[in-house]
Amino acid sequence: MLNHIQQLGRAVKQAQYRQHRALENALAEAGTTLAQWDALRAIDRTPGASSHDLALATFQTDQAFGTLANRLVAQGLIERRAGQGRRIEHFLTTEGAQILATGNQIANTVLTSKFAILNQAEQKTLLKLLTRITDVQEQDF
Repeated sequence: MLNHIQQLGRAVKQAQYRQHRALENALAEAGTTLAQWDALRAIDRTPGASSHDLALATFQTDQAFGTLANRLVAQGLIERRAGQGRRIEHFLTTEGAQILATGNQIANTVLTSKFAILNQAEQKTLLKLLTRITDVQEQDF
C-alpha cells in the first residue's frame, strides 16, 4: 500500500497525464501536437531565445528540442536566425503565431473543463501550492 506522500506524488502525475492526453487529442484536431504548441508558446514568450533556453522552458533535452525546432522550421511555423557567436535565435512566423493562437484557445477550453471540478478559490489554492513546490530550489538527493 502506498503511503500518503506516494499517493500525493501519484495523484499529481495522474492529473498531469490526463491533462496532457486531453490536450494532445484536442490539439491534434488543429493539426499540431502538445510538444509543438508548447514550443511555440515558449518562443512567443521569449522571442530570440536560444535552443538551450527553449529546451529548458519546454522540459526537453537540448537534442530533443533541436529535433522539434527542425520540424517547426520545416512546417514554416518558426524561423531561426544567427545570433551572437554560435547562438541560434528562434522566432514565430505568421503561420506559427496563428497555430499558437488556435492552440491557446483549445488549451483554454480543455483546461477549463479539466479544472471545472474545482471552484475558483480551490483553483487559486492549487496554483499557489504547486507554485510553492516548483519554486523551491532542486536539491541533490
